[in-house]
Amino acid sequence: MRPSRPGVLAGIVIVVAALTWVLLKQLYGSLPIVPWTAIPTVLLLAIGEAHTGWMARARIHRKPGTRPVEPLAVARLVALAKASAHGGAVFAGVFAGFALYTAGQLDKETPRQDFFITGGSFVACVVLVCAALYLEHCCKVPKDPDDDLNRTRPAG
Repeated sequence: MRPSRPGVLAGIVIVVAALTWVLLKQLYGSLPIVPWTAIPTVLLLAIGEAHTGWMARARIHRKPGTRPVEPLAVARLVALAKASAHGGAVFAGVFAGFALYTAGQLDKETPRQDFFITGGSFVACVVLVCAALYLEHCCKVPKDPDDDLNRTRPAG
């Protein structure tokens, strides 16, 4: 499995934001008010992933006072991190498109409220993507110093 690339994630955000903006031009008037509950929910997920990354890193590097981590558990954490990074990028794009669409209507109460909620939700999704990338980074297996010695010495 290859590490997530921030450029690909940014591309996902941009494409989804553009698609959302186009859809909202047709559908905005028929949609309900955007709920604010996404902001704390996504932020809690981000905090959980960042904390998990910090703890996993300590266990992978075998810091004193920690137990070794199972390789399968690390693989699951990497899968979670990749899914969160890509899912967070998609939702960040949705919220960005929503915020961009409502930014032109700040003189009306409902679009102004939607703008601030979707803007906050966008920021929360970006924080989730960053936490997911951090978790993915923390799950990398440290380089074995003996590998460098074996590469420099001739065999035989």
